[in-house]
Amino acid sequence: MQNRVISRKDLAGFVDELIKTKAAGEVIGIKAQGNKFNFGPLKGAADLRLDYDVSLLPPKKYFFPQVETVLKYEVGNTPKVEPVVEEKTMCLVGVHPFDIRALQLFDAVYGGNNPDPNYFLKRNNSTIIGVDCLNPIPKSFAASMGTATTKEGFDLMLTDIGGDYFVTVGTNKGDNLIKKHAKSREGTSADQEKRDKVRKDALKKYKVSLNMKPDEIPALLDAMWESGIFKDKAASCFSCGSCVMVCPTCVCFDVQDDMALSLKGGERYRRWDACMLSEFAKVASGENFRNIKNRGSATACTVRASTC
Repeated sequence: MQNRVISRKDLAGFVDELIKTKAAGEVIGIKAQGNKFNFGPLKGAADLRLDYDVSLLPPKKYFFPQVETVLKYEVGNTPKVEPVVEEKTMCLVGVHPFDIRALQLFDAVYGGNNPDPNYFLKRNNSTIIGVDCLNPIPKSFAASMGTATTKEGFDLMLTDIGGDYFVTVGTNKGDNLIKKHAKSREGTSADQEKRDKVRKDALKKYKVSLNMKPDEIPALLDAMWESGIFKDKAASCFSCGSCVMVCPTCVCFDVQDDMALSLKGGERYRRWDACMLSEFAKVASGENFRNIKNRGSATACTVRASTC
């Protein structure tokens, strides 16, 4: 596989061609939403904003929806249970490296000996076209965690090198797509040097850095379990759980049954859950294994839990 270079005009034509032909399924990309950005279905390449800093919700929502029915059932003398598994083909355009790395974490969590079919029937049928984040939010800590760039997890990776985009080809699927549906040329060593330079320049824009290696963080958290910093942070926390739910690496969900008014059947669904919520540890008997005598103590507990 040979890395490619594509002009801005031809990149727009490539995206429009993917939308028209559905060669990689439904095309979803990053779009402006007011003064923010979010992923959504693209009507045309003109909707795409590859210069964004961060999205409101991570692209995990397309493989791990906020609410997802997992089975439907009927009750009676002969109960019937039918699994609900949705297979969907998608092409996500404009995924940042840290979101790609987050999806790899999801792959590990939902894989293993008992792979989650609801997740993988969407994930395995997806095409990921990433884009390097060259104008990050200064408070982003992606560089410190080693996730500002990635060498894997994508089919194609775009890097703005001026008038053109350098395209790092990650898979045969990506190689076939760009050769069949786009006008591009082979990337040269000079093109790759431009890519490396803009990536290096982007790293200087991150203003948050850790004075330790990422793999040292768990030990530090264990040592600071009773630190007053958690109580201080909890004092101004509303316990809404939003920060955890929008996190690209949060894999938690809750499962509930919804019985129809006829009482003849219903459905079971799962929805995003968060360890920051006070009822996260509540069990069927009503017992909650967290101290929830007041909002502050409950939040302090959940803050500690969320950092583990």
